[in-house]
Amino acid sequence: MMMWPAGARPTVAVVGGGAGGALTAIHLLRTASRRETALSLVLIDPADRCGRGTAFGTSEDQHLLNVPASGMSALPEDPGHFVAWREQAAFDTRGGPTAFVPRRQFGLYLEDLLAQAERESEGLATVQHRRTRAVGVRRGPNGVAVTTSDGDEILADGLVVASGLPEAGVAWAPEALTASPFFVPDPWARGALEAIQRDRLGPADVLLVGTGLTAVDVTLSVTGDGNRADRRILAYSRRGRLPRVHLAEPKLAAIPDVADWGTDLVTLEAEVRRYIAAVAENSGDWRPAVDGLRFRVATLWQRLSAEDRAAFLAGPAADWNWLRHRMAPSSAVVLRELRAADRMRVHAGVVTGAEPLPTGGLRVQLSNGDTRDVGWVVNCTGPQTDLRLIGNPLLDDLVRSRTGGALASTSDEGLGLETDHGRLLDEAGSADAPIWTLGSLRRGELWESTAVPEIRAQAVNLAVAILDEVAPLPRRLEDGRLVSGHHPIARPRDPLGLPLSTTAEAAATYNSGLERIMRLQDGGEDLIREAVLIDPGFALAHASLAMLGYEAGADTDVQLSLATALEAVGRRGESREASFVGTVANRINGSRQLGSKSLMAHIANHPRDVLAVSAAVPTIAFSGVTDVQREAWDLVDGLAPSYGDHWWYISLLAFTRQDQGRFEEAGLLAESALSCEPSSGHAVHAQTHVMYESGQHEEGRVWLDHWVAESGRSASHRAHFSWHAALHELALGDTEAVRRRYYSQLAPPAVCGVRGLVDAASLLWRWRMTVSDWDGADLSLPPTFAGETAPPPVEAVLESVDETLLLAPQTPFIAVHAAVALAARGDGPQLEQLREHCARASDLTMRTVVVPVCDAFIAVTEQRWDAAATLFSDVLPGLVRVGGSAAQREVVEETLLLALVHADRHQEAAAILDGRLHRRPSPLDQRRRNAFAQVPAS
Repeated sequence: MMMWPAGARPTVAVVGGGAGGALTAIHLLRTASRRETALSLVLIDPADRCGRGTAFGTSEDQHLLNVPASGMSALPEDPGHFVAWREQAAFDTRGGPTAFVPRRQFGLYLEDLLAQAERESEGLATVQHRRTRAVGVRRGPNGVAVTTSDGDEILADGLVVASGLPEAGVAWAPEALTASPFFVPDPWARGALEAIQRDRLGPADVLLVGTGLTAVDVTLSVTGDGNRADRRILAYSRRGRLPRVHLAEPKLAAIPDVADWGTDLVTLEAEVRRYIAAVAENSGDWRPAVDGLRFRVATLWQRLSAEDRAAFLAGPAADWNWLRHRMAPSSAVVLRELRAADRMRVHAGVVTGAEPLPTGGLRVQLSNGDTRDVGWVVNCTGPQTDLRLIGNPLLDDLVRSRTGGALASTSDEGLGLETDHGRLLDEAGSADAPIWTLGSLRRGELWESTAVPEIRAQAVNLAVAILDEVAPLPRRLEDGRLVSGHHPIARPRDPLGLPLSTTAEAAATYNSGLERIMRLQDGGEDLIREAVLIDPGFALAHASLAMLGYEAGADTDVQLSLATALEAVGRRGESREASFVGTVANRINGSRQLGSKSLMAHIANHPRDVLAVSAAVPTIAFSGVTDVQREAWDLVDGLAPSYGDHWWYISLLAFTRQDQGRFEEAGLLAESALSCEPSSGHAVHAQTHVMYESGQHEEGRVWLDHWVAESGRSASHRAHFSWHAALHELALGDTEAVRRRYYSQLAPPAVCGVRGLVDAASLLWRWRMTVSDWDGADLSLPPTFAGETAPPPVEAVLESVDETLLLAPQTPFIAVHAAVALAARGDGPQLEQLREHCARASDLTMRTVVVPVCDAFIAVTEQRWDAAATLFSDVLPGLVRVGGSAAQREVVEETLLLALVHADRHQEAAAILDGRLHRRPSPLDQRRRNAFAQVPAS
């Protein structure tokens, strides 16, 4: 590693100013600013402006992005950033976030964002654009030296090769064709198509070799306004098929669990085809399957042998690319119209020969026997994908033999450079040189590595890795040991980098458990319990078990775990661990207010403590700090600098956004998190709420069932996800589907304890609200509509719930659900006992919110409907203080509606329904509203 004098800036050179280079530069600048690290960045590219490259250098607005604008943010933590930028730049925003917009706008966006990142560094980081070509690189004792085409050497501590695949592939073309002035070898070269657009004299037909996305763009360029009206496109490829088309309104990706899919090509191909067919059958479309497979492609590709990879490239790769790389719907409309007017024909065939025509143009022979007289032939086959054949000076120099060996090596297929997480591996397989790459140059190890979402994620990771190498965070010597902050560097750390006072073996087990908790997977607390068996003095693990038992109902002796943690941390534990143990003690044994205050103070000092943050934010597992809902929201927003684009934080942010009613943003965040970690239960939970609150009931049910069966097979809260799916079915009025789901997924003994109370019992009560006779007052609630199925009694669920949860719950959230369950049983006396417990509680929310809820449910059991309606109406505005989600708290509003109907307060019931229907479609609520047809809309 190069060392520099105190105060000097480390230098990073980035070769390539297209999307990959610009995204790398943007994230290097942003990361350096967050770390308060000085940085000199040298961008080496002959282009006048940054962010263009081949993909986004076009000036023609008919060349569209082939993904919606919502998928093109440069910032993973802000997936709506590109959409918002377009609005601020006053571009046409018709079509909203799902519009397919001109590609040139994305180039402008990257250029603008790069300039903004440099400005916001306030002089800490600088960018120099050297408009020249990099043609060579050598190692030096202090980094690397990049040789440019004008003879200069640029010295740098680190180098990023972001050149992409810079040359078009023309090896297929006969010599007579490549020698012709009427052959366009690279349609993306500056001015390459202008001669065709101006041509009015030669043959009108233009022959395209290749029928992929490049052919789509070329067709739009040479047939649009200003071109000759008699022009016809003759498009040829081996299979003679145009790209498939995106849906105008995209569906959510269905990400599979591929753990058991095998390792050979024959098996994997069969699994992929089976999976696509199954998703198509369940969701009505094949695209969600392909979009979901995209996130597993690298895993599957890396399982294949070199022989299987070669076989894939020779065969199935073409089918995959056909499904994967789709065109915008509006482009498809234009091509369909051209074909209908016989101005475009698509054929299967390969060019075998060519000869010039006397009047200009070419006579082209094809493998299918066709002979075509055309004005021009355009190469639309895309870039040369074998790096060994490109002839690019820089790439050739990287892989050439030299003293000490080549700086880089290519994959067996020549698809890319071999790397270790983006850092180049030299000829000996070592990642010693400070040289990194991304994008298409990593196709050999990842296969899918050319689209913006993949390149963006790689750029973010490279920025951290590069700065860790060339500008490590301050370290110092203490008692002869290298330390970072106050702790030896060798000390075990958790997944977010926080030190752990335990053995390496216990830390590894604890971290595995914590990661499972972060993903909302089963077995997390078991692994943490195993960690304390490995190291009985591991205070943080004992405290974690106590918190999980208290907050999330984990099977543990809460007080024993807490007492052990308090004793252990006094013997061994640093300040963060001691603070966490104290916070857990206050949370369990102090008042709710003291526990919340202590938790927030701990997070302020230790924002990357994920278990503490989890406890503070209302989600599936935790009730959160909810006395003031905005406090939890502000907490999550304030954590952004500490987490950046970490998938867990983005998942949490997605859940917060849906809680704020910002559903579109929440959905984009959830998709972004799932693209990084398909098993993220928090992201799925957020997306589930988005679909429920936006009325996507059928699609939401199908998508959620798919996730639970695939990536969510290890989910720790499967009952809650089943509860969500059942809400969709209730909203659709499909009570028979609810019955099947209840008995297969939610009934005891499969679901019991806390989840039985919160999910199963509350579902049974809501189910009764759905099928109740709104014109009568009988709490037996018989079905009203033909075909509906009444719910089973709640007794079986309550028998599986510990009595203390029902009569002496520790949190307001559990207390409200206990009241719901007891009301479902019609148990007035036990509701009275619950009320007395809440009235005696030190917690203010218990006394001021849960007590009135109990009173209201007691009134329901006694059929005092008017009193129940008034009590529910009064308490509803403050119900948010009990925690949980809006969908969970909605059970109280559902009961309010029933009480209003039975109290003949139809106008109030209609007003509530009008508000809900304005917010989201619901066949159930519409049916209810129709029962009050005589009541004017509010």
